[in-house]
Amino acid sequence: MHNDTHRPGALRSTARIAGHPIHPMLVPFPIACFVGTLLTDIAYWRTTDIMWANFSAWLLTAGLITGALAGIVGFIDFLGNRLVRAQAPAWPHMIGNVLALVLSFFNVLVHSRDGWIAVVPTGLILSAVVVLILLVTGWLGGSLVYRHRVGVDH
Repeated sequence: MHNDTHRPGALRSTARIAGHPIHPMLVPFPIACFVGTLLTDIAYWRTTDIMWANFSAWLLTAGLITGALAGIVGFIDFLGNRLVRAQAPAWPHMIGNVLALVLSFFNVLVHSRDGWIAVVPTGLILSAVVVLILLVTGWLGGSLVYRHRVGVDH
């Protein structure tokens, strides 16, 4: 039986610049923003210094914007190649990242409130859940690249 996944270029990214997949270039930005949000939420919880809550709001906004860009490019790769969709980690990777963006959107709404309730406890919990989701989806994304060879030129 012939396996198309071992053909050179079979699992290439659809969204590329000069042959390089765009999705892995973009994903570090929302990850850094959402991890930063958790850290600044923790700092606000421990100090009640409003500066930390403001940082969280900005990091969430930047994370949503860059996450949406990474998600669009990742979705282009996902839809553009049926062999990518056929890899076991592809669906949970996509669904988990969409869930992280949806929760982060709600977290922006929570952080838009005034005072202590803008972060503690709901914002802090949402930030922590998003980071936990990103740990799983990052692992799955790494599996897609390093184990399943998605986006790797042979």
